[in-house]
Amino acid sequence: MSLKLILSINAGSSSVKVSIFTYTSPTTKPKQIADIQISGLTSPPATLKYSRNGSQQIANKEILSVRSAQDAWAYILNTLINDHDFTALQHPDDIEFACHRVVHGGDYERPTRIDQDTFHHLEALSDLAPLHNAGALEIVKAVHDKCPKTTNIAFFDSSFHATIPAPAKTYAINQDIARKNGLRKYGFHGLSYSYINRVCASHLSKPASEMNLIALHLGSGASACCIRNGQSVDTSMGLTPLAGLPGATRSGDVDPSLIFHFTHEAGKLSPGSTKDMHITQAEQVLNKESGWKALTGTTDFGTISSKAGEGDEMCKLAFDIFVDRIVGYVGSYYVKLDGDVDALVFAGGLGEKGSALREAVVKKVGCLGFEIDRSKNEKPGDEVVVDVGKEGARHRVLVCQTDEQAEMAGQCAKESDNLRRP
Repeated sequence: MSLKLILSINAGSSSVKVSIFTYTSPTTKPKQIADIQISGLTSPPATLKYSRNGSQQIANKEILSVRSAQDAWAYILNTLINDHDFTALQHPDDIEFACHRVVHGGDYERPTRIDQDTFHHLEALSDLAPLHNAGALEIVKAVHDKCPKTTNIAFFDSSFHATIPAPAKTYAINQDIARKNGLRKYGFHGLSYSYINRVCASHLSKPASEMNLIALHLGSGASACCIRNGQSVDTSMGLTPLAGLPGATRSGDVDPSLIFHFTHEAGKLSPGSTKDMHITQAEQVLNKESGWKALTGTTDFGTISSKAGEGDEMCKLAFDIFVDRIVGYVGSYYVKLDGDVDALVFAGGLGEKGSALREAVVKKVGCLGFEIDRSKNEKPGDEVVVDVGKEGARHRVLVCQTDEQAEMAGQCAKESDNLRRP
């Protein structure tokens, strides 16, 4: 069988990350063969990183010519094609599928081939998530222009949460207006939670459809998810990724009236608005000017955690706020699962690397039967899933190296016959 290429693309406002996978059939697991990313699009000069088969080829090369998502895609494609040692990709037509992580998918419940109608519908959804969908749609256009024979597939971060029951996803507002405008909880980080559920099930030698997890995706954007029988039954993010836990620049949950006391111009357009992306002052403040940055002056939670341990008052406050909010969701979801919990799972950059954060959270929820093994927690190792809980504790504590790129490639390969263009 001939090898086929799947590109998993994760485009944000300031970066474009692409992972390249090969596969042979819907029943084979895709194999990652390269990884390339350009970052710093909003703070030039942009930089390039490129690794092939686990070996670093280019690290932090400054590229002055790249200033937009379209520039980034053109540069990435040229780099891959002009690498004569990378024989898997020698022409744009070699790419069968381009998988795009789209944050807000509205009512889309599964991966969807992007045609003209789908694209326009996703553009309309950008009104719900103006700060999150725009980057993905720019890359979709760029791939279509440069790789016309490639099939573009949208993978939605909200799809995994389509199973959330009505009481958890419904806001107590006029339901005629809510239904007309799509105002409900959608939830995000779904690709991560789908991956977490699958690999943790394998680790625990249990069917994925029987897993009960309290999963934490903790990074600059952070959320919690309650998984029962392998399905999402609640999550901390809501209509947009702003709800729930605070993050690097996000406020997380606040009293809805707060913003009108914070600025009386909340409803006016932000200076960052464009004709393609309308952002209000409220969205700008709560999404980009809050969180740890507003409290401490830095978005680096590693620095915050370290300084908190050294007695820095504001860093300790930021650390404690994060722990407090996480613990609230763990307790709530424990009750939703009736105490029948296979594991508390830490994932995302902070969940995977933040030993002090994990220890603080687990200590607070010790009354529920979670305990941490300090030596395992300090050095969890490099396995995809590692148990850092204390032996004999009522419930397990796991650290999972989540991989949204691999999850997209895996789902794409499995559904390739249905997703391929006629």
